[in-house]
Amino acid sequence: MSAGEDQADIEKILSGDHSAFEGIVRRWQGPMINLAYRFCGERGRAEDMAQEVFLRVYRGLPKWRAEAAFSTWLFAVATNVYRSEMRRNPAGTVSIDDAADVLDVRSSAEMIDTMLDDSRRDRAVRRAVAGLPLKYREALILYYFQDMDVSAAAQILGLPEGTVKARLFRGRRILEKKLSSMLSTRVLEETI
Repeated sequence: MSAGEDQADIEKILSGDHSAFEGIVRRWQGPMINLAYRFCGERGRAEDMAQEVFLRVYRGLPKWRAEAAFSTWLFAVATNVYRSEMRRNPAGTVSIDDAADVLDVRSSAEMIDTMLDDSRRDRAVRRAVAGLPLKYREALILYYFQDMDVSAAAQILGLPEGTVKARLFRGRRILEKKLSSMLSTRVLEETI
């Protein structure tokens, strides 16, 4: 993504060329839908949520102060929209304990030798993340799935960096316990 392209499009929009917003949507549509999907887990709903973000960004552009990067502001708006939407209409989340259903380990020896293949492991982790409390889930999504650093995630969430670090730490610990428990329970069931 190019900050220069974003800035050029924003200047055009603010000068009255509203068609320039198409460039912003084209560049950011994928990341906005991806982020929304991480919150809700439903493709159609993620697309609707991303569309709401673009509407709010379009309406809010005249008020945007270019003190921060456009992308930071965009992700902050998106995170706030997604948070509000999830509070208003929670996703059909899967409990973190039920995330074990996606694991298919044939034996403990196989688990030790090969662990889970990447797609199954990723699916299990994503489902486990979806079962976390929202405050931990938000931090983990921005940091790990959107590849943001702590500073950017803190700015987007409107939190001090220390709070984001604490939420990342606690979220990882919860996931570690649950995923470890799921694996050992599954292995035990397979050996009995």
